[in-house]
Amino acid sequence: MAPEESKYKAQFIETALDCSSAEHALSYPHPKQRWLIRKHLRSLLADYPSFSPSTDSFTHDDGTTVRLLRAVGDLRFPVGAVPLAIWLPENYPYAPPLVFVSVNPTSPRIHRAHPFVDPSSGLTAAAYLHNWAFPGCNLTGLVRSLAHIFALDHPFADCNFSVAGQIKALQPDMASRNEAMDRLAGMLHYDLAALTAETETETESLQIKREELRDREDIIASLVIGLEHECRSLTDNVTELKKQAEELEGWLMRLRASGSPGTCNDDGGGFEAADEESEMVIQNLAADRAVEDVVCELGKAIEEEGEPVSVGAYMRQVRALSREQFWHRDAVLRLRGPAMLDY
Repeated sequence: MAPEESKYKAQFIETALDCSSAEHALSYPHPKQRWLIRKHLRSLLADYPSFSPSTDSFTHDDGTTVRLLRAVGDLRFPVGAVPLAIWLPENYPYAPPLVFVSVNPTSPRIHRAHPFVDPSSGLTAAAYLHNWAFPGCNLTGLVRSLAHIFALDHPFADCNFSVAGQIKALQPDMASRNEAMDRLAGMLHYDLAALTAETETETESLQIKREELRDREDIIASLVIGLEHECRSLTDNVTELKKQAEELEGWLMRLRASGSPGTCNDDGGGFEAADEESEMVIQNLAADRAVEDVVCELGKAIEEEGEPVSVGAYMRQVRALSREQFWHRDAVLRLRGPAMLDY
């Protein structure tokens, strides 16, 4: 850093800390506190000349606005610079600074999986800040720790690169406690992110399978309901058939017990005609069917070789049977009409 620039920065710090006007006075009321801030800022600017002091209003989460000193500058790396704004709160150095990676519409975006930098606000967390304790901690040590973190894992997505190889390449005995914690936190963060992504993928797959199983459950439930309905219907049918069978069996038993003509006895009779005319119709139909059967059997006999039936005998029998069948059919036609012959 040029002597003029260094002198200008030192004068700016002195002027800002000594300012007593209500509009520009800083929120550091104690002289000893201002002396420590002056010392830490000068040490930081000497070790990291790219940083410059400035003052500005800072609004806390509770809405309180204070005027604070800050150091603004870049940490430069081969893959790209990281712009930082380090705010010194009212109770510095007893409370850690607030560190932000500067983001604006033209700057590269912070990759969302970074373990130490919030992608929306740029607020930065590190083991050095978490374990901040005065007088062991100061701005120079903080920036050195941040440089170590960003060398392992650059915050900008366009400059991001794998940190696993670098983490393994570092010698544990060469790292400070905070650096070791930062490396461990980074590794755990990425392992957790990978596990979370894998779990989400597996959960989504299981969700799809669950929906498929639910659909199958609905189909099976519908089939079961249908089968139960069919089973009940078959049970009702069986019950009805049993009832009808019992009624028929009772009717047959009563017929056998009565012993009346035309009832079901051992001689093979099964039905009783309602009147004499019906009896005649039944007898003629039976005779007609019997003649038909005899003619069929004679035809089979004449066709089969070796049967002792001559053609002449066959013709005589057929003519005789046909005459007999004619009279039976004629009787049925006269009694009930041609429709009866179709039964």
